[in-house]
Amino acid sequence: MCGICGWVDFERDLRGARETAQAMTDTMACRGPDDQGLWLAPHAAIGHRRLAIIDLAGGRQPMVAADQDREPAVLTYSGEVYNFLELRSELSARGHRFRTHSDTEVLLRAYLEWGQDVAEHLNGMFAFAVWDASTEELLLVRDRMGIKPLYFYPTPHGVLFGSEPKAILANPLARRVLDAEGLCELLAFVKTPEHGIFQGMYEVRPGQIVRVNRDGIRKRRYWQLESYEHPDDVDSTVKNVRGLLDDIMSRQLISDVPLCTLLSGGLDSSMVTALAAKDLREQGLGTVRSFAVDFVGYAENFHPDLTRSTPDTPYVHALAEHVGSDHTDIVLNSAELMDPAVRSEVLRARDLPMGIGDMDSSLYLLFKAIRGHSTVALSGESADEVFGGYRWFHDREAVESDTFPWLAGGFDDHTGSERLLKDDLARRIDLERYRAERYRQALDEVPRLPGETGHERRMREVSYLHLTRFVQILLDRKDRMSMRVGLEVRVPFCDHRLVEYVFNAPWAHKTYDGREKSLLRGASADLLPESILRRVKSPYPATQDPSYDRVLREHAGALLRDGDSPAAQLIDWDKVRAIVDGPVGLPGASPIRAALERFLQLDTWLREYRVELAV
Repeated sequence: MCGICGWVDFERDLRGARETAQAMTDTMACRGPDDQGLWLAPHAAIGHRRLAIIDLAGGRQPMVAADQDREPAVLTYSGEVYNFLELRSELSARGHRFRTHSDTEVLLRAYLEWGQDVAEHLNGMFAFAVWDASTEELLLVRDRMGIKPLYFYPTPHGVLFGSEPKAILANPLARRVLDAEGLCELLAFVKTPEHGIFQGMYEVRPGQIVRVNRDGIRKRRYWQLESYEHPDDVDSTVKNVRGLLDDIMSRQLISDVPLCTLLSGGLDSSMVTALAAKDLREQGLGTVRSFAVDFVGYAENFHPDLTRSTPDTPYVHALAEHVGSDHTDIVLNSAELMDPAVRSEVLRARDLPMGIGDMDSSLYLLFKAIRGHSTVALSGESADEVFGGYRWFHDREAVESDTFPWLAGGFDDHTGSERLLKDDLARRIDLERYRAERYRQALDEVPRLPGETGHERRMREVSYLHLTRFVQILLDRKDRMSMRVGLEVRVPFCDHRLVEYVFNAPWAHKTYDGREKSLLRGASADLLPESILRRVKSPYPATQDPSYDRVLREHAGALLRDGDSPAAQLIDWDKVRAIVDGPVGLPGASPIRAALERFLQLDTWLREYRVELAV
């Protein structure tokens, strides 16, 4: 997995900048607790922190090409290339020789063979940088679905880059400025491609290559969703989905360290766990380990709400028993979720006040507990975006609304959004206008299928919006919470072959049984118990303990009394006070609770990150 960073400057000798380059690299220690490396040249400083997964002894980075007939090419790489064994065979046949058994060396040799076209040969999750001294050019590359993060910050004579903003911010050249557009992006819940929130900072877009040389910065998309006629009937489509998932899981179970699955008792994670159990059993590798999050008293005192009709635990245990997994429940209480140290870790993991309250804290604590047993975890993330699982996919009003369907479907109520902003600031930044512009921008990108009309055409748009905007929010969350504790999370449903195939299946195929995620349900029918096949989609759980709400109010009240919050430039104190003094709402996630969580996060972020406001 790992954390990567670097600095290119065409007008400066960076061999004298070791201290700054090392500081950038040190910020990535959480992503790579096993090893570190730093490579310096006149115009490039390349850093790496390693989480060892494949070839524990031989995969050290930055890795330098050992060829004697050319200037060095230096690679710093985060992620996994799942087809590295096939690529190694192909490259060996082309004359390349290998010193290690790592996928890192395969990637470096692949670059030497194919140059900037290397990404098109890769199947996996990855973000990497190659400094090619022979051309004095930096290549920044991100995987097709954006599973692994990669940011960059142009400077007057080059660029800074890193897996997370913190690596870039460790360099004095990077300013910590939040302008009006950055504030909109923080609050809008739309995840604009390439937007880095901080003024002057950008993300490499999923499926994009960024080239940096003396002539400037150039960008190229090497992959994006395309539309084509789907040739298969429903039965063939279900069969092909299963075939793809079988192949994907066999690739993603390769690991030289302990591996487990994340299990919620829903269709997605149950399918992943069942396939992992089947593959490991057939290979004679024993039983799969599985982990689930739970809260003290949650199942016994569960209150159904608009999105969660059942608690997870009974379904988790049913699946674990069905496939024979070695299962562990990680049971959390409200004191842990509200621990200031935990909340600080969550913010430090994200670098931005974009969290989802206790759902981030519990995910962080879950991953922290898992890391004591496993280094790699497989997740069911993104199946809802791929197969159409969210309730607003099936809500006509949300689908037909002239905005992002999850906003019409009420998901933004759980983010706090602009609820507490000062009225004059809210009018000035005009968040609704920002969302409308981003929505139009996204619609303009949708690849149209000639002759497609009506509901099928609209559902292609809805699917595209989720696969290019919404899924990024959740992939970011999973990456940051897991890598904060040095846990690699793999997401089989993000394999680009599966995404492309299902994206082009007609919506009528995706709902052929009158339910959500019909194709996935059909593909898993022989693996899962009937109770899970029948279960209605339930999102990641939020604590329903009323004491959590009370503690939130106490913390917010303390900030009000302190009167020295930097958030006062943005937040209306009277609006916060009205919530703090108001009645405690129903147990569970709510817009009020989300607003308080966002307020507390924003205050801490402005203080700890020393953010300059330019709104």
